[in-house]
Amino acid sequence: MKDTELLQMALGLKPPWQVSTADFNPDEKRLDIRLDFPKGSTFTCPKCGLSGVKAHDTVEKTWRHLNFFQHEAYLTARVARIDCKKCGIRLVDVPWARPGSGFTLLFEAMIMILAKAMPVKTVAEFVREHDTRLWRILHHYVGEARKAADHSQVKHVGMDETSRRRGHNYVSLFVDLDETRVLFATGGKYASTVDRFKRDLTDHGGNPGAIEEMCCDMSPAFISGVEKHFPEAHITFDKFHVLKVLNEAVDQVRREESKGRPVLKGSRYLWLKNPSNLKASQAEQLEQLTIKKLNLKTSRAYHIKLNFQEFYNQTARTAETFLKKWYFWATHSRLEPMKKAAYTIKNHWDGVLRWFTSRINNGILEGINSLIQAAKARARGYRTERTLITMIYLIAGKLKFDLPT
Repeated sequence: MKDTELLQMALGLKPPWQVSTADFNPDEKRLDIRLDFPKGSTFTCPKCGLSGVKAHDTVEKTWRHLNFFQHEAYLTARVARIDCKKCGIRLVDVPWARPGSGFTLLFEAMIMILAKAMPVKTVAEFVREHDTRLWRILHHYVGEARKAADHSQVKHVGMDETSRRRGHNYVSLFVDLDETRVLFATGGKYASTVDRFKRDLTDHGGNPGAIEEMCCDMSPAFISGVEKHFPEAHITFDKFHVLKVLNEAVDQVRREESKGRPVLKGSRYLWLKNPSNLKASQAEQLEQLTIKKLNLKTSRAYHIKLNFQEFYNQTARTAETFLKKWYFWATHSRLEPMKKAAYTIKNHWDGVLRWFTSRINNGILEGINSLIQAAKARARGYRTERTLITMIYLIAGKLKFDLPT
């Protein structure tokens, strides 16, 4: 069997395309495969689909292919231009590459697989290509997959933000809590981001009126956005964010008290964790700090927080009664940060209690955010908002990519 016949079989070429020559340069570690078509071959118009059109002239093009062992491989072909009666002069499509790309479909499929597990810059170094060219591949396939995404069955949505870089640079995420997938990602954290999600949801077959539950933190931007654009949806305030408000209040009490109580030095993380999550040495230290004779304000704040956590162990029937009693205790604690935290919960009362009906939280988003931040750390950040959003969809969008295998 000739080498050209072997390569033709390996490439899966069908008439009229065929391998005409193959040249291997060991010094440059490069394999060049030249493709051609017989004289008199006919083609299909890429725009209107008219078949049986002969070549008008040709244009030579080259594509990077999968490596031949450790050597770079390239395909070069005379690509026919046809004179379609309906569409005029058109460059025909080739079966091994998409229009406008300098890579074969198999090469692009490999890049998509590698980019899920490795920083794009590392992939670029591995295949010896500029990372900008690889980002074009990712943008294309993610964009096409998102166009085909179906959001018609979405009913429960979680909202949260992930940091893009230091400072107040955020990307807002909207997640299908039933399917654990990112539906939409957009820059900023404003009421307008909820409007953008609504429009994107509609574009993908979703019905804003069918959204039953939305989970978010107590951000005024998210709340006003939901009330305006999803008036039929119920808001559940994410319990982890509610507890975050209390943790911050406990820490504020500790910081204010530590100025005159050296015993609190180095104890910050003891008060932020649950007793069951402490090491034996930490549990012992915490026990010493919570004894009555010390009469620490921080200890009192800590017990107010722990008591609130029992709220989520209540039944739907007893939850509001429990919360009212806790609220009275917190607001009469003479600890200003705890009182302020209690007032915050009071101002979001219905959304806090809604958890007993919806039973949803943003734990899924926290997991997705961890994946995103891990990818960002491996890549040492992303140059633009667009590249970060593309990577979010790639690793957490559960998109279906039309890639060759």
